[in-house]
Amino acid sequence: MSDYKKPLPVVQPYSQAFWDGTKQNKLLIQTCGDCKATIFFPRQQCPDCWSTNLGWMEARGTGEIYAFSITYEGVEAAFVEDLPIVLAWVDLPEGIRMQSNIIECDPDSIEIGQQVEVVYKKINDDITLPYFRPIS
Repeated sequence: MSDYKKPLPVVQPYSQAFWDGTKQNKLLIQTCGDCKATIFFPRQQCPDCWSTNLGWMEARGTGEIYAFSITYEGVEAAFVEDLPIVLAWVDLPEGIRMQSNIIECDPDSIEIGQQVEVVYKKINDDITLPYFRPIS
């Protein structure tokens, strides 16, 4: 895993719980204790009511492809081995839309509305990345 050459997320104090969750193969979504909004990506304040009374809930780990794009060429050298890359917006039933790669699939089989599930790839001791794959 030490040969990972791609950019890694910068973990902030307010996003630490999210990354701790992915290390345990859990997809955590931030929630507002005041207005009950579900929030993604992690923030210091609720984007709906500006409250700092934030907590976390575990998502089911499933979703539906809202939109996607397939990249076949023209990427940085570190990403060439991943081509073709399917980048998608995934709607989760908890009320958030999350951007992620769709992996373990034939890119030509991807469709809007397709059901997907989260999978985790451990990058190093600090970072485990969430991806999605089609549900068979």
